[in-house]
Amino acid sequence: MLSELSEWFWQERLWFPKGLGWADLEDRDGRVYAKGRDLWVALPIAVSFLIIRQIFERTVATPLASLLGVKETLRLKAPHNPTLESYYCNVTKTPTQTSVLSLCKQTGHSERQVQRWFRRRRNQDRPSLLKKFKEASWRFTFYLLAFIAGLASLIDKPWLYDLKEMWEGFPVLTILPSQYWYYMIELGFYGSLLFSVASDVKRKDFKEQIVHHVATILLISFSWCVNYIRAGTLIMLVHDSADYFLESAKMFNYAGWRNACNYIFIVFAAVFIVTRLVIFPFRIIYCTWVYPVTIYEPFFGYYFFNGSSWSYSIAVRFLTNNVSNCAN
Repeated sequence: MLSELSEWFWQERLWFPKGLGWADLEDRDGRVYAKGRDLWVALPIAVSFLIIRQIFERTVATPLASLLGVKETLRLKAPHNPTLESYYCNVTKTPTQTSVLSLCKQTGHSERQVQRWFRRRRNQDRPSLLKKFKEASWRFTFYLLAFIAGLASLIDKPWLYDLKEMWEGFPVLTILPSQYWYYMIELGFYGSLLFSVASDVKRKDFKEQIVHHVATILLISFSWCVNYIRAGTLIMLVHDSADYFLESAKMFNYAGWRNACNYIFIVFAAVFIVTRLVIFPFRIIYCTWVYPVTIYEPFFGYYFFNGSSWSYSIAVRFLTNNVSNCAN
């Protein structure tokens, strides 16, 4: 059943222009092409990122937080109470007045004592500023380095300046070592974010973040498998160009440096508007929608890639519009 489904899903007429197929992407004459099995490399990279992150947060982020004045928040712990703990974990963290009265009878505590217990218990679960700072500093470091590395790998490529070059010879495009590692490292990083999402600070857009990480992994993987690599590298570069500004604004916000946070956030907003709302939809996506049909007839992969890219763009805008995350 699964083999039949896989065979149907990967049939050539879905993913390639007419007359081309998987055989055209077989390595020959020293020319290397992207293959689906390459994506397994991202799994150990993701695990490595989890380890590197722990080392980074202890040896770099924590001393930096101390330098900027971010301190661990000390909170009073709620006394151990099995009845209240069970209600807190299994029913609700904010009991109604009727529930409070019922809990008073079960525990022998006063109404005020029960309310104080729940207040302290909720405060225990609130992430500290130090934890938020360490997460933001880790993402800032990666996005900044990824942007620099992506720019370095594309600076001498013609499709960075003339977007039509993305489709020159498509889909028979050789893969360069810089493209290979750029893809695998980005894919590994988002894989590590998906692995760590349960232990990271849970924000209001927790579910949306999971959808974002999964969509990013699927898009990167898909574009690799069907050799949309030139377009993929440009899209990753455009998205990384603004993210490190947002994370640095968060870092200064957690440190209480309000003016620095506001100034950086203004820069982030400007870069975001130019890259995500102008360059991405009106240059890159325009070139993936309009120019390819002048070379070959539209096919399923063409619609799938462009539809997914638009959906991803809308999702990213939705997440970023939640500017309250800068202060959470």
